[in-house]
Amino acid sequence: MQLSPRGLAVSELAIEVFRANGALLAAGDALARPAGLTSARWQVLGVIDHAPATVADIARTMGLRRQSVQQTADALTADGLAAFTENPRHRRAKLLAPTEAGHRALAEVERAHADWADALAASLAPSQIEAATAALRALTTALEPEGSR
Repeated sequence: MQLSPRGLAVSELAIEVFRANGALLAAGDALARPAGLTSARWQVLGVIDHAPATVADIARTMGLRRQSVQQTADALTADGLAAFTENPRHRRAKLLAPTEAGHRALAEVERAHADWADALAASLAPSQIEAATAALRALTTALEPEGSR
């Protein structure tokens, strides 16, 4: 069966999103490496920076599987960058919070990210950034199950 022109366009968009994701992860790993982090660890620390959260809440926020967030949380705690604390709302689902070392590592990455983002933004027209953001939001909304909208 042959794709319609619109179906082909969506397929090409998906391929570009996958390519962009790979490039963003590689760039994120390079930015995070000097602070002893990976993109995944940076993302989890970013979620818990303002308030501790359960692994399940972090996974929902990031749109990831709970198991992959659990692995990252375990690695962060093993390296002293985060710690599990008691959760007053749930006996078994502990809260993950950054340690002081985690806050320092996150701040280091955020400084590098600010410079990187400004340099990247300088190579793109504001209208391109806005259009890409709108298109990705629409794609995400279209892909989400009905009940999560």
